[in-house]
Amino acid sequence: MRLRMKGTPYKMRWRAKELSLALIILVCTTIFILTWDRSPTLTSTLPSKNQLQLSPEYRDKTVPVDPKTHVKEDISTLTRGEAVNNKEGQHVDKTHSTNTDKSSSDFEEVTIQKKAAKHKHSPKREETNVIESGSDSKLIAETNNVILRGNTSEQEEKSVDHQACDYRKGKWVIDDRRPLYSGHGCKQWLASMWACRMMQRQDFAFEKLRWQPKDCEMEEFEGSKFLKRMKDKTLAFVGDSLGRQQFQSLMCMITASKNSPDVLDVGKDYGLVIPPGGKRPNGWAYRFPSTNTTVLYYWSSTLCDLEPLDILNPQTEYAMHLDRPPAFLRDFLDRIDVLVLNSGHHWNRGKLKANKWIMYVGGKPNTNRRIADMGSAKNFTIHSTLKWLNSQLPTHPHLKAFYRSISPRHFVNGDWNSGGSCNNTIPMSIGKEVLQEESTDQSAASAVKGTRIALLDITALSQVRDEGHISRFSITASPGVQDCLHWCLPGVPDTWNEILFALI
Repeated sequence: MRLRMKGTPYKMRWRAKELSLALIILVCTTIFILTWDRSPTLTSTLPSKNQLQLSPEYRDKTVPVDPKTHVKEDISTLTRGEAVNNKEGQHVDKTHSTNTDKSSSDFEEVTIQKKAAKHKHSPKREETNVIESGSDSKLIAETNNVILRGNTSEQEEKSVDHQACDYRKGKWVIDDRRPLYSGHGCKQWLASMWACRMMQRQDFAFEKLRWQPKDCEMEEFEGSKFLKRMKDKTLAFVGDSLGRQQFQSLMCMITASKNSPDVLDVGKDYGLVIPPGGKRPNGWAYRFPSTNTTVLYYWSSTLCDLEPLDILNPQTEYAMHLDRPPAFLRDFLDRIDVLVLNSGHHWNRGKLKANKWIMYVGGKPNTNRRIADMGSAKNFTIHSTLKWLNSQLPTHPHLKAFYRSISPRHFVNGDWNSGGSCNNTIPMSIGKEVLQEESTDQSAASAVKGTRIALLDITALSQVRDEGHISRFSITASPGVQDCLHWCLPGVPDTWNEILFALI
């Protein structure tokens, strides 16, 4: 007799249906997850895991905008306890005129192993432009392809990475691998008036900070990589004493502060010689023979042409041609592959009077009162020079041009000549993160807008580094006068060069 279990076929069919339903749900779930992961629309609704937030003590605090503090130097002074988190309309760069008769020329005296980490892209990231210059992604790709001599796929990858990383946003972090060179050892290139290790300063925690961009990793700087990337090329800094600091910083970074007797002085090739009756040349140029790489600096604090009105008179006044670029640029642009311009801290009445500069427009003394205002004169000149430079780029396809934003001052309770000071020595005491969406230096952003010139935007990240200035330890300033304009080296300008290296 065969025994049959009652209901067995029904139960088997029901379990088969349950199994089929479970498989269908599993397949649908898998497809949904894959679609969610790949869809920018869906992922944009998720919070970014890499998003950096201000700590509670700094959250919702912004850079104060006080037009009265912007006189002469374009950028206001941060007070302790503030972080940079600018929103639209909270810009700090509006130059105002001043009738100060004195000049801060004490601060302007001229003396002359890691592999690059891959970028970690946030799922929420939509804006990918590195610069605020109005240039499109195609232009950035083209300029990177000019400088980088690798294969096409590597060039394309680097171009995409550079666009994806907004180096303006990020935070300062402690890194025991810093500094990148020795302030004691880099005597060959570093002026003693900027080498804080050679002064009486005792705290050097500021040397241990590294800039960490938001949502990505910045390429590690190595001198050998820089020289290889700049093989048979010339990099030129043209600007004021802050530009000279960036130049000296880069020379120390390339050589790792080691004595380099093989580096050639080629200043004569660029007319950088001591003029008759002068104390120093208008710049310096050095060539690394191993890769035929030249790095130079030319002093042009206002980025306009200066012409003696009486060449035979040692006390002559100078025509300051606001609508004419420096003669150095006109003469040597063909020989430059990477150009970094800056200006800002000489645009005041005291400087013009001390240097005997007279504003000229159209080949004759300026009579336009609107241009005569210091802020207007500066903007007119910068726009004029950058417009000229942009017009030269089509005939100089090898040239990658940058305009560096203003380097902030940190004078508190006065200016350089009225008891102003910057005594703080504690890193990150006024903040460490920058989360702004637009440049803090609006005049610089405006000047490059619509051009093929990139903005090297260093203002906000430098703004939170008030402890990095030379301060009361200056060996060249008058007694009681502090230098809250220039930076200790090694220091903040090293980061400017790291960003520049990543962009070229």
